[in-house]
Formats: sequence, C-alpha cells, structure tokens
Amino acid sequence: MNIGIPAEIKRDERRVALPPAAVGDFVQRGHRVYVQRGAGVSSGFADSDYASHGASLLAGAADVWARADLVIKVKEPQPSEYECLRPGLILFTYLHLAAEAALTRALLDNHVSAVAYETVSDARGRLPLLEPMSEVAGRMAAQVISHHLEAPQGGRGLLMGGVPGVAPAHVVILGAGTVGANAAKIALGMGARVSLLDINLERLRYLSEVMSGNLATLYSTRNNIAESLRSADALIGSVLIAGTKAPLLVTRDMLRLMPAGSVIVDVAVDQGGCVESTRPTSHSDPTYFVDQVLHYGVPNMPGAVPRTSSLALANAILPYALKIADSGRSALANDPALIAGVNTAAGHCTHPAIAQTFGLDYVEPWRALQPAFISATAPRQSRKAGLQAVPEVLAAQ
Repeated sequence: MNIGIPAEIKRDERRVALPPAAVGDFVQRGHRVYVQRGAGVSSGFADSDYASHGASLLAGAADVWARADLVIKVKEPQPSEYECLRPGLILFTYLHLAAEAALTRALLDNHVSAVAYETVSDARGRLPLLEPMSEVAGRMAAQVISHHLEAPQGGRGLLMGGVPGVAPAHVVILGAGTVGANAAKIALGMGARVSLLDINLERLRYLSEVMSGNLATLYSTRNNIAESLRSADALIGSVLIAGTKAPLLVTRDMLRLMPAGSVIVDVAVDQGGCVESTRPTSHSDPTYFVDQVLHYGVPNMPGAVPRTSSLALANAILPYALKIADSGRSALANDPALIAGVNTAAGHCTHPAIAQTFGLDYVEPWRALQPAFISATAPRQSRKAGLQAVPEVLAAQ
C-alpha cells in the first residue's frame, strides 16, 4: 500500500504523524511511504532521517495526497485540503467530527473511509489512540494554569503551591478520565488544592486511593460544580463523550461565581467545550477574557510539545496503522477496535453519535466497508452536485 504523510497545516500545529523509525516499519513490510519535505522538522526529525528509513520525499502536499491509498495525519484536514479528498482514500487521524460540520460534509461527499483516532475503542472500552494525547494535554493543563495565574499573564497572581503560611491555589477539574487524572497528578505535585468531579464513583474511589496530596473528590452535580467554582482559582474542563459534543457543564452565568483573574483551561474545546464561554484559540494567541475570567481554548495543546507528542502518538497508532496498510478496508471491517473508529465510509455516516449530531442516516461500518456496498454507492455525480445531496442540517451547525 502507498502511505502518505503530509505536513500538518493547522495553525501552530508542529506534530508529525509518524517519526522516521516508524516509517521504516512500513517500508520493511513492503509498503511505500511518501513524506512531504519538512513534515517532521518542527518535531526534530530531518528529511534525511526519513530518507534513511526508506521514505520517498515529495515537495508538495498535493503529490503526497494524490499518491497515497492511506493518509496518516495528526489533525483533521483543513478546508484547503478538502480538494485532496477522493473516493477510495483511507484517512487515519484525529477528526472530532461532532464539532466539524463542513469536514463531515466533505468526507461524505468524497466517499472517504475516515478513521478517527478518538473513537477507536479496545475490548475494555478504552480509547487507546486518544489516551496518549490526553495524557499530554492533562499534564500541560496544570502547567498552563500555573503560568497564567501569574499577574503578568492576567491571572490572580498566585503561586500554585503557595508557601508556608499562604494557601495554595484551588484547582477544580471536571472529569476524572485520562485528561483529568493527569491534570490532577501534576497540579497536586505542584502543591495545589485539587477538587476532582466526575459521575463515576468507582473512578473517584480509585483516584482517591492512588493519588497523594490535597485532593477532594466530588460527585459531579450542578450544585457541586457551582459550589466548587466559588473558591476556584482555576478550572480544567476535561469531560469527553466519544464521538459527540462535550456536555455543557459551566454556563456563562456561572462565571460570576469565580474570582476575577481566575483561569479556565477547557481541554474539551475540540469537542465543542464544556464551558459555555469557551471558544477555540491558538498557541500564538491562546487566551481571552470573559467576565474577568481568563480563558485558554487551544484545541491542539500537545502541539506545543511536538517531539514528545509525536513519539507518544506513534507508539499508540503504529500497530493499528500497520494493520490497515497490510489489509486495507478488510482490517477496518474485521478489527473490533478499528471498526469503532470508522466515522464515514462509502458516502455514509458510520458512527451513531455523529449521525445523531447532524441528523444523518446511520449505516453500520462493517456494511459500508463491503466491496459490493462501496461499488453500489460509488459517486456518479460531480463533486459540486454531490455536496447538494448532504442534508442541509450540516450547513447550519
């Protein structure tokens, strides 16, 4: 199979989907890997490193997309890349389609088999390809709070851990999953007082047993969230429902409960955010104020530490990517973990949560991946005409 690794073009995105050594694994199995020149430079990987592991280097992104049967990326295709989408292509990347109506439209219209890292699910119900970036984002969230609580950044002028005789910062974390647990770990290590809220009592019991420091666990109710915000110096939003938008837990009115200069880091922003006043920002312009509360809404937080993030991501995705390269769509249809990651195929939505979000008909992924189904539903109209066939509800999101 021909594998394509284009350079990431999302604003301030510095990661690369595969480091050179991982490319070598594909080459050793008889696959050809096309890498856009410069794709790995920001992560510390030179073009010569890729060449030494057998990659074919191409100057332009369009050439990489055109030659590839399987494109492996880090972030979702940007609007300028939509013209590279085509029938027969397998796309393997983070998609977060519940917050991406236009991209959903483009993938459906172009009959792309799109596999989202964030919905690949193992036998235990874990999200193994989301987990490494959730670990990075959670640990970064505590660091971001510590930095932005400083007065020159607009914060309250607090030291996370305080000093003897002065109380530490109070950090409230919504969601005790991978992001929340890692955020709590780092915040506690910095000496902060942490309140961790979730609706999974077993998870709260486990974390209260294994974590040390000034940690309080609370069952997540509207009242408990509101009471926690009254004394919060910082809030981390880390709730996730796979494939759909994050639940709205903090309304605009609730910001009035927080002290002026407090900080919100909404890690769920790439799924729409769990704080009503959150909007996506970028690493080059990461913050803004609403009602005197500083908001940080960078959706690709791990992109700030691209070498760590690229290596961690590759460790997770490599076994799955090799399966796809070796067996193509049959791997998607027959592997229980991968089939959960198939969001679109043969012009149909193949993830129930995304179908519900946009009011689309849902087709089971194993069916949409069958050769006979793909052949029967192959596009017979122009690209422009095909766009008109997608329900208008998508355009209104």
